Amino acid sequence: MDYDQHIDAALNRLHEEGRYRVFQNIRRKNQQFPKADWTKPDGTVQDITVWCGNDYLGMGQHPVVLDALKSAADVAGAGSGGTRNISGNTSFHHRLEMELADLHTKERAVVFTSAYNANEATLSVLPKLFPGLIILSDELNHASMIEGIRHGFCEKHVFRHNDVAHLRSVLETLPSDAPKLIAFESLYSMDGDFGPIEQICDLADEFNALTYIDEVHAVGLYGARGGGITERDNLAHRIDIINGTLAKAYGVMGGYIATTDKLADAIRSYAPGFIFTTSLPPAVAAAAAASVAHLKNDANLREVHQAKAAQLKSRIRALNLPLDDHGSHIVPVHVGNPVKCKMLSDMLLEDYGIYVQPINFPTVPRGTERLRFTPSPVHTDKMINDLVSALDNLWQHCALNRMDMTG
Repeated sequence: MDYDQHIDAALNRLHEEGRYRVFQNIRRKNQQFPKADWTKPDGTVQDITVWCGNDYLGMGQHPVVLDALKSAADVAGAGSGGTRNISGNTSFHHRLEMELADLHTKERAVVFTSAYNANEATLSVLPKLFPGLIILSDELNHASMIEGIRHGFCEKHVFRHNDVAHLRSVLETLPSDAPKLIAFESLYSMDGDFGPIEQICDLADEFNALTYIDEVHAVGLYGARGGGITERDNLAHRIDIINGTLAKAYGVMGGYIATTDKLADAIRSYAPGFIFTTSLPPAVAAAAAASVAHLKNDANLREVHQAKAAQLKSRIRALNLPLDDHGSHIVPVHVGNPVKCKMLSDMLLEDYGIYVQPINFPTVPRGTERLRFTPSPVHTDKMINDLVSALDNLWQHCALNRMDMTG
């Protein structure tokens, strides 16, 4: 067996399809983000503007968050020293979980090292808690949700994206006495569209199913206190398990679920992904708690964020570029070709100092490759002007299609 040959063949396929992913060496500039330093392959350093970050509100450099991080590190050191079960359970983790439970008006929250970990661990353990569980999953759910459902080894059904009628037709075929769970998202990050939460909750009530929602691209950004789309639409009380992240709007890292006290207790007691994972460093937990607490009272930052997103979409639409706009803060511009998508990304970075990663398969379906921009309150009008001008020039240079706005 020539192992190297198989590795080379696998990597060559990615290169040939234009899907090979390059990790750019960048260093964010504290108090200057979205500015960053890019270290090129030749070792030289270039000043760039980041347009694809998930630190949606710039909270990763907020003084409240940094002060909490530094203070906790001074008190507790760097690492947690263990799992939550063995010496890694601190007052910082407890405070964070209390802030998150309060955010979603749930009895209890459980913090994980990432939202991926939270999704995978929770969805894989639920079939153990509810023998015979059948999970119904939106076809565009996060990879972490798909993996969690797969690792649960239970019966599963995939319904067409946001298609409530199809979901109903699937539910009607299932035994009425079987435990069921509907897993979906509030905001789908690749297209920026919203899930039909109320309609899905209505079906869950009708068919006696539990509901599991992923709010990772919405927490901190929507709702009066940042509780996500479920808070904005006054539907959090109808969701059994809410999944969220601390690594996007909150600017730190980690993930969590929020649910009833009893279910949270069962999940943290049975999920291997929680039991056997070292807990978040206390300083990270403290920083995340500070960010969550701050954003409960900073509606203005959310308003500025939405205004910046609307401004960028308006400018891109004026160029007739193929933009998907579902009313969220996500700004996806379709290219439809993996090679050209990467070429655009490379040229934006090298020629204009604009950093946006190409989004290719398997993150999105083949033929829907795109550049996904994430404007934030810390992106200036000049940065928006520079981006729009660069896109206009490169779209013409690469002979890409524009939308026909005449009809």
